[in-house]
Amino acid sequence: MKSPGDAAPASRKRTGAAPPVEAETEAAIADYLMLHPDFVQRHPALLRVLTPPAIDHGKGVVDFQRYMVARLQDDLDRVNQENTALIHTARANAHSQGRIQAAVLALLEARSLGQMLEVLTGDLMDVLDVDVIAMVVESNGNDLPHVAASGIRIVEPGAVDGWLAGREVVLRGNAEGDPGIYGPGAGLIKSEALLKLTISSRTPVGLVAFGSRDPELFQEGQGTELIGFLGAALERLLRAWLELPV
Repeated sequence: MKSPGDAAPASRKRTGAAPPVEAETEAAIADYLMLHPDFVQRHPALLRVLTPPAIDHGKGVVDFQRYMVARLQDDLDRVNQENTALIHTARANAHSQGRIQAAVLALLEARSLGQMLEVLTGDLMDVLDVDVIAMVVESNGNDLPHVAASGIRIVEPGAVDGWLAGREVVLRGNAEGDPGIYGPGAGLIKSEALLKLTISSRTPVGLVAFGSRDPELFQEGQGTELIGFLGAALERLLRAWLELPV
């Protein structure tokens, strides 16, 4: 059972009065803070309740109040910068998502395989704001139905994995276009996005490439979810038009 004396600290806390601190306790606190200089950084809420020393330039007193205000201003500036960056990123992502959605819809509206490939390598350049779109398929010793007649480049087996280094999607900035992918348009390419196409278990792998003369349009480290979705949609459309199994 608590005695009346036990309730005194809680009462003082409620009224805002601080109990007296012994010199030994103050020294121990000071020693602890000296050994843990990041204590206030780890407990920033203390800055709201600590009482800083007043400014006294003539006596060498540390202007802790000004220091705390400067720290809070720096934190506020950093938060504002992070929020601005997040807003810009969100807007850019929304813009990219809109482009990809428009590209998929354009592909879906095609009424034949040939028309779809014309949309892919022609109309989608404006939709996606790129300069060249190319598609290649590896040779398996037999012509893939409709491929040769549709303007798709046929390449040697293993070429796709060579370009992609075993990955499904590759983004490159400040890059040189490969004539094996882009043909005569290779000289325009300064950045690119390469997507592996697995059309069917009965067909060799392929690749679709989006090339830009802007060396920073595609960069390693950018998200690949949206452009990967476009590649997945293209795979399914090709499989449907060619009447191939998964």
